[in-house]
Amino acid sequence: MSNRNYNIYFHTHTLSGIVISVALFVIFFAGSFSFFRDEIINWEKNETVSISREIDLNYDAALKKLDNEYILQGRNITISKHSNERRVNISLEGTKDTLAPAKQKEGSFFYLDTKNYKTSTYEESYSLGEFLYRLHFLAQIPYPVGYYLSGFIALFFLFAIVTGVLLHWKKIVSNFYVFRPKEKLKTLWTDAHTALGMIGMPFQFVYAVTGAFFMIKLLIVAPAVMALYKGDQDKLYKELEYTDPEFKFENKKLTVSFSINELVSKAKSNWKGFEINHVMIQNYGDANMHLLVEGELLSTKKFTGNGKVVYRIADGKEIARKNPETQNHYLDVVKNVLYRIHFGDYGGYALKIVSFALGIITCFVIISGVMIWLIARDKKNMTEKKRRFNERVVRIYLAICLSMYPITALAFIASKLFYPLTQSNLYSIYFIGWLLLALFFIIKKNDAFTNKWCLISGSVLGFLIPLTNGIITGNWFWNSFLQNKIQIFFIDIFWIILASITLYVAFSLKSKKNQIAEI
Repeated sequence: MSNRNYNIYFHTHTLSGIVISVALFVIFFAGSFSFFRDEIINWEKNETVSISREIDLNYDAALKKLDNEYILQGRNITISKHSNERRVNISLEGTKDTLAPAKQKEGSFFYLDTKNYKTSTYEESYSLGEFLYRLHFLAQIPYPVGYYLSGFIALFFLFAIVTGVLLHWKKIVSNFYVFRPKEKLKTLWTDAHTALGMIGMPFQFVYAVTGAFFMIKLLIVAPAVMALYKGDQDKLYKELEYTDPEFKFENKKLTVSFSINELVSKAKSNWKGFEINHVMIQNYGDANMHLLVEGELLSTKKFTGNGKVVYRIADGKEIARKNPETQNHYLDVVKNVLYRIHFGDYGGYALKIVSFALGIITCFVIISGVMIWLIARDKKNMTEKKRRFNERVVRIYLAICLSMYPITALAFIASKLFYPLTQSNLYSIYFIGWLLLALFFIIKKNDAFTNKWCLISGSVLGFLIPLTNGIITGNWFWNSFLQNKIQIFFIDIFWIILASITLYVAFSLKSKKNQIAEI
């Protein structure tokens, strides 16, 4: 490689990495916990459900209750499930009956408990699992700024990965086996950054690509809409099969009795291993009422196998079908594979745990990259003013990033002690606590202290999480295991193991003057 190309790759890699380092750390740290979003939600609510994304609901009973409260006549009703918990998403469109009162013409969205049919708004159902999940794409920043910011960060991260590989291409194999912890600090950080970076590189590449796709795809699609579809966005969504067929509202009351339960069960029986996760009722109670039942095959049977059945309620006749075993084409693969590999929902707990570990390794790679940047600029020919500025930048960076660990552990304890926490209270506990911790470590002006005590405080709080859960709910982890409450048991054991590892690391650290501790 010529010196010119090397310098281009080196500076592109360094600049793109430094610019996004703090936000990227937040994204990967919160994203690592997001692999256990469903488990965190159920642990917080003290509930446990079967490991399935299928809707488990008595549709007829639920619709009867909703009809008494909302008057469903003439509405389109969507029932969907996107996470492994007891609640399902309910979306009600306004009635199509032009003579109905104004209140019935209003749409609404809420959650429905599948056991007791209790409804709750998004704010009322907000949880720590949802918070961490949304934090990993910066959704707390007003829309669409947070979404686009996280998308462009993912794009810059992709540049950093590609340029990093190009920099180390000739020595990838040899450098992978090199780790010299007894050498000077720059060598240690460089070895750790290179080796761990290569271990996590496929994982990081996948999440950089998929993250950029999810967050900035609107900017990518916009030119196509304008050029190919002349601004007709609905036509594009229709061709991409994102919209359901529309059935005309006849404004005539349906005279025959029907059972949504029976039709959903009939749709499910068409294919073995078919799980229903989306049910849409069009023109409820109207003579032209239709039922759309969508689902997918178990990932163990087919990685991407979406299917659909459409019924006309008046005579119970099936009018359309999409076979998940034989009718999934290129478009379905493109749409679904990216979601599957990003969420890691196809390999059970083993894949989630590996993904969590790789996410934390990526956080370490980010930190080590920043430390290399600092040490590389600690030269005799650099003025004292510039040297102190660089140290101050890294000190602020480390305080913000490393304090995420104890504040996240504290949020788990708070969410159990003060359940249910409102969305605003959870924001206050997490963000204000995070700010205070970061300010404390910045004022302390000791990177080794920041590293060690973030690990120790996070570990102590981590051990208190299962203790708090046991005292508050009586669900000690051994009881949860014996009662097959796997999700509650998993979170308790997860924190015990994680806290044990980080506490061991904290007491294994060796101090280095003015630098983060040496592992």
